[in-house]
Amino acid sequence: MLTQNQSLKNFNTFGVDVKAKLFVEVFSEDELIKLLSDEKFKFEKKIILGGGSNILFTKDFDGLIIKVCISYIKVLEKNDESVLIEAGAGVIWDDLVKFCVDKNYGGIENLTLIPGTMGAAPIQNIGAYGQELADTFVSLNGVFIDSAETKSFNKNECRFSYRTSIFKEELKNNFVVTSVQLNLKKNPKPNLTYKALSDFLAKNGINNPTIKEVSGVVAEIRKSKLPDPQKIGNAGSFFKNPVISEDSFRKLKAVYSDIVSFPSESGQIKISAGWLIEKFGWKGKRVGDVGTSADHALIICNFGNATGSEILEFAMRIKEEVSNKFGIKLEEEVNIL
Repeated sequence: MLTQNQSLKNFNTFGVDVKAKLFVEVFSEDELIKLLSDEKFKFEKKIILGGGSNILFTKDFDGLIIKVCISYIKVLEKNDESVLIEAGAGVIWDDLVKFCVDKNYGGIENLTLIPGTMGAAPIQNIGAYGQELADTFVSLNGVFIDSAETKSFNKNECRFSYRTSIFKEELKNNFVVTSVQLNLKKNPKPNLTYKALSDFLAKNGINNPTIKEVSGVVAEIRKSKLPDPQKIGNAGSFFKNPVISEDSFRKLKAVYSDIVSFPSESGQIKISAGWLIEKFGWKGKRVGDVGTSADHALIICNFGNATGSEILEFAMRIKEEVSNKFGIKLEEEVNIL
């Protein structure tokens, strides 16, 4: 049902109270095609909304917001080694993780408790604790906003890289994901390459863990570090971990011996954005109703009734100080409107 002047406070995890001129939920790809083909919406600006967990609204939206609610999970194929799963774009991501872990389908257990929906996962190429969506991704289906034409994308066509894809770049705001297919392992070997995860397991005497145990540990770690958006408004990590050259890293390392870094696929060095922010005192810092989490400097929170503009201003102050101090430009992981 189409509504006008819809409050979006309950549709974004920052809890920012803005309004959409027009708002509609769609429950199938056919509904979506019909909506996008309707002449009366042809000239309206359009935004696609999933779980609202990776977006910061800084003002009311003068157009049509389409919330994708296509929610199903089904097994398409099975063999002795793997299983092909398809999920609708409206499925809550963590519900899919639980479904797969309960059936011992491995490959996404390290992505436990990442907020948002299935449809947003490939756009962001979500990742955590040594796994990312691209590791298990097979294909997706969707619809172009301008033409209402459907198209399937295979893994190569999605152009996945660190926390991004073609849908966040070239096709940003012009394509709606409706379903995603993943290939998971039936006899999974847990991915323990992430040091914090392997250290936690070892400390707790968990040897040869199952994917269910890994998922449980990831959930425990995330809950200890990340505020629950149901209680404190946030969108998870506000900035990406920046990637710099080895030469730039050596120069920083000479000054800051405690700098936190990771190798990246490109052969360059990934720097912990949380470390950069915490290094000059912004961890737990608060200005009015906006602040960083006391447990994780990379999480910017709405502690009350902060506006999107106030949250953005706070984030830009952090970005400026990191640039001035370290010569590193932070890039937002959150979409800003």
